[in-house]
Amino acid sequence: MKERARLALGLALLAGPVAAEQPRLSNGRTETHPAAAGLEATVRPLLRAATSPVWIGWSAATDRDRQMCCWDSGRDSGCCSGCRLEGGSGNWSASSGTRDGVVKLEGDREMLVLLRAEAGEITKLRTFSPDCALDGGGTTLHWLEGVRPGESVRFLLGLADDKSAGRTAQKLADQALSALAFHAEPAAIDALIDRARRADSSHVRGQALFWLAQRAGDKAVQAIARAVDEDPETDVKKKAVFALSQLPRDEGVPLLIQTARANKNPAVRKQAFFWLGQSRDSRALAFFEEVLK
Repeated sequence: MKERARLALGLALLAGPVAAEQPRLSNGRTETHPAAAGLEATVRPLLRAATSPVWIGWSAATDRDRQMCCWDSGRDSGCCSGCRLEGGSGNWSASSGTRDGVVKLEGDREMLVLLRAEAGEITKLRTFSPDCALDGGGTTLHWLEGVRPGESVRFLLGLADDKSAGRTAQKLADQALSALAFHAEPAAIDALIDRARRADSSHVRGQALFWLAQRAGDKAVQAIARAVDEDPETDVKKKAVFALSQLPRDEGVPLLIQTARANKNPAVRKQAFFWLGQSRDSRALAFFEEVLK
């Protein structure tokens, strides 16, 4: 069954654009646009025409079953019934969710990528599962159909690589990196690895390492381990150590032990010891006993 699911996903990616139902939007208006001319060419005119806040969105295949919605501990259900695009309350979750009060046993293989635009500029990026109910807050959602996976990755990379000063640009770059991490398109993981190695900004390198840990896999693990040893800044090395702690234990714990044992940077070794202590793993305990002896 899993093999058939993987085959179906692969065939969908080869086929090109992801066909998905429109978002479940209330308190807002949806306008549909074909993206046959390309994502960038379709988005830019919509940005220029945005005299008031609007949202622009498309669908993309995800790397695994996911539920991306909002939950509010103050609600009777204690879980999610939807998200507000404008303002709003509750906490976003990328792991569990509900539809009409029913908890889904499996997540979605697609996600919605939504951009908020105001005065010709993109100010926010959010990702949701297709079945997450959205309150548009009276805004218009420009929904783009036929967006190809590679175009989605390239557009998000442009946001992640934006060198504009200010907190808005940095926050938008962080949001773009997280959206890239959820993409099934192989180019997305390659882009994260490249940013973890080569980005001028130490903040971007650290964020890319964090999201690589959420993907795991041999390529991601190698990139994180390389950053621990080779990144020129101690702060990024420490973020790479934290990324090791986020990997599945059979991958992360041995690398943390290796780092604590042999890394030349005392601050990095200290960080590895800390996260080994948090792991409560028997291998970490055996290593501590070895060190104490």
